[in-house]
Amino acid sequence: MSHTRAVSLMVLVTLLWSIAGVVARQLDAAQSFEVTFWRSLFNAIALTVALTALRGARLWRDLAHASLSFWLSGLCWAVMFTAFMVAITLTTVANVLVSMAVAPLITALFARVFLRHRLPGRTWSAIALAGMGIGWMFGREAQSGASLLGTTVALAVPLAAAVNWTLLQQHSRSEGAPEESNAPEALPRPPMQDMLPAVWVGAILSALATLPLSLPFQATAHDLALLALLGSVQLAIPCLLVVRLTRELPAPEIALLSLLEVLFGVLWAWLGAGEAPGFDTLIGGALVLGALVANEALALHERASA
Repeated sequence: MSHTRAVSLMVLVTLLWSIAGVVARQLDAAQSFEVTFWRSLFNAIALTVALTALRGARLWRDLAHASLSFWLSGLCWAVMFTAFMVAITLTTVANVLVSMAVAPLITALFARVFLRHRLPGRTWSAIALAGMGIGWMFGREAQSGASLLGTTVALAVPLAAAVNWTLLQQHSRSEGAPEESNAPEALPRPPMQDMLPAVWVGAILSALATLPLSLPFQATAHDLALLALLGSVQLAIPCLLVVRLTRELPAPEIALLSLLEVLFGVLWAWLGAGEAPGFDTLIGGALVLGALVANEALALHERASA
């Protein structure tokens, strides 16, 4: 896959992710943990169908041989799925998405420490500029006396995402490494190398964790239709795509491109739910977008020169 195509698919991923806030604002009765439960359940159902079609029955038998990194990735997905929707019910879409935008900072640090990535200066500059935008919005929110509970819950998403991208990147490295020709036949490679089902594991864990807190159910038929849309189109499809893209793009670049979800999500909430972003949010968002565009433009120029 070319780098341009990989980046284009990552933009599509962020576009699909970004509809969560505006769709959640259209719900009639479902709230908090029930929203998370139904979205995760529909996500698990969609992934069951998709993964069975893609990998066949052998995929599920191989779960018994999954590596530790696989289960850790599943746990990270569960944290991301749960914390995001709970945060959406506690504060504005813009606040949640802005909180998530610290992911590149954490991911770059993890990639440098655990994967020994040498990040180009342009990426560090872009991360710093994005951090300034995020810091500006957080600072103004704190000064206004707004509740930080929702944004605090939302911070679990970028932390789990940074761990997840690093795990997936490390897995891609290991998978691409050549096997030794003299490896004994009695010690084959672990049969479970596919990380796509980790997304399914995360959905199952999220649904199980939030089920007791969701009772009694209050969702209407209209709510269930919208939550099914979130579970399949907004979650299952883009999550499968991003796992594939970890083979093509470095973890810090994936995290940086993920910032587009902030801008798309704020725009959808503004147009579809009447949550107009404040002046400070617009300034911070402009810094984030500027950092992203500048980094990708410089990367394109470097490849063209090479």
